[in-house]
Amino acid sequence: MLSVPTGESAIMHTPTHFMQTLDRTRIIAVVRGSTPEQIHDVVAALVDGGIELIEITANTPAVTEQLRSVTASFDDAVTLGAGTVLDAETAGRVLEAGATFLVTPTVTPAVIRAARRFGVPVIPGGYTPTEVLEAAQAGATAVKVFPAGTGGPAHLSAIGGPLPQVPLIPTGGVTPANAGAFIEAGAVGVGVGSGLVDLAAVEAGEPERITATAEALRSAVGLERHG
Repeated sequence: MLSVPTGESAIMHTPTHFMQTLDRTRIIAVVRGSTPEQIHDVVAALVDGGIELIEITANTPAVTEQLRSVTASFDDAVTLGAGTVLDAETAGRVLEAGATFLVTPTVTPAVIRAARRFGVPVIPGGYTPTEVLEAAQAGATAVKVFPAGTGGPAHLSAIGGPLPQVPLIPTGGVTPANAGAFIEAGAVGVGVGSGLVDLAAVEAGEPERITATAEALRSAVGLERHG
């Protein structure tokens, strides 16, 4: 049975600590569809490129096995979360497996309540001002503007105008080419999936391509070169 974190572990996984990490690193890598055999190389490549916040989506095969593997291998080198969490049962499973923050594609009250119960950050998805405000009022740590690529930085800026109190994280269609524009539009960070996590590169034995993209992303959002 999953228990509420206590002591130093609880402090390291609080919404406040998550937002401090995001403020410092600005990038959440979204891993979707990796295999248990790939995940170590994927995460190692991301870490080599200076990425600390990593989300493995819950619809990834053997997601709990992959979360446990990353937790065991990388420990404090990454802050590990789970995405595409659609219900409280899944939230419990991924938290038990090592996830320390939850991400949803929509405003999902059951997942928000589960995250608040266990004191972990939760980032629901919203696209309209109504959805963003609804998520914030329900207890979101930040709101994922999704899919960000369809509206672009101008859409995010338009949402942030009347809702400056809500931290916004554009996700879906974010790349090194537009990540900086999203930050300039008011995003507190960006979520990047296929624009960063190239599983074909790992399959080809070239994980350094992911590292190079991570470095490019860091530069795009105004961070110094890693390492």
